[in-house]
Amino acid sequence: MTPAIRARGLRYRYPDGTPALDGLDLVVSPGERVAVLGPNGAGKTTFMLHLNGLLRGEGELLVEGVAVERGTLAAIRARVGLVFQDPDDQLFMPTVREDVAFGPRNMRLGEDEVAARVSAALDAVRMAHAADRAPHQLSQGERRRVAIATVLAMDPGVVVLDEPSANLDPRARRELTALLGELDRTMLLVTHDLPLAAELCHRAVILSGGRVAADGPCREILADAGLLASHDLELPVGFDLGRVPGPPESRILMSIHGGS
Repeated sequence: MTPAIRARGLRYRYPDGTPALDGLDLVVSPGERVAVLGPNGAGKTTFMLHLNGLLRGEGELLVEGVAVERGTLAAIRARVGLVFQDPDDQLFMPTVREDVAFGPRNMRLGEDEVAARVSAALDAVRMAHAADRAPHQLSQGERRRVAIATVLAMDPGVVVLDEPSANLDPRARRELTALLGELDRTMLLVTHDLPLAAELCHRAVILSGGRVAADGPCREILADAGLLASHDLELPVGFDLGRVPGPPESRILMSIHGGS
């Protein structure tokens, strides 16, 4: 089976010479839900931006068997959907419907197909009722769901979310957790929210200094207080992993319009 993501010896330095990735190796299988953890500066966001070619360094990076390089960026960006921490970075059209339609239209799809994808994506995030509203009129949690819909409308095999629970109130966080638990996609969750990782992910990797420092079942990683502390991570005081429902079982990946 072709991995959803394969990184070998991935390296990247920022223009000022600061190393961000230093020989990162990682393989993610189709359908896996992987929490990407680590302190600030560990390389998490840099790795995320490599996954659809927004940044490109040295080494090998393949998504669904396609190498990430200058000549394949259109194909890669159809395979990987990035959901940024701030939904306002993704929402810029006058209405929710137009925002969700923007990507499919750029793929030069017919208007019937665009409409079908918009409808399916908004249904998936339970935001169909807001299709004709302006994004700025929505709550933070609603805007984040619409941002996810803009990605789902592109029908990617891999969804990467950067701190999806940031700045959400408890109700919005619960709704987002339920939504993400229902998505049948390969998922990378870049987060400092360890309880969210416990609820959604089967596997966790800890990045440190631009490399994978730990990789294993999410519950085992999160139960190792010494390992977490050594990478400036910790569960909330009083948090009991045993009382948190585990992530859903991996499912066969389905497309946004129901095909296999």
